Amino acid sequence: MNEEKVKGGYDQVKGEAKDQWGKLTDERSTQAEGKFDKAKGKVKEGIGELKDKLK
Repeated sequence: MNEEKVKGGYDQVKGEAKDQWGKLTDERSTQAEGKFDKAKGKVKEGIGELKDKLK
């Protein structure tokens, strides 16, 4: 497991927490930030997997 995968996983967890908090408090901006963080995390994780395959 490389650094990109770890960062990607962290961003996905952080994004899920923000998304759920936004739903709970009815804050659309926080919910949107969460969705963005989850997407960013998936991209980072994909880059990490690609790096692993290239090694």
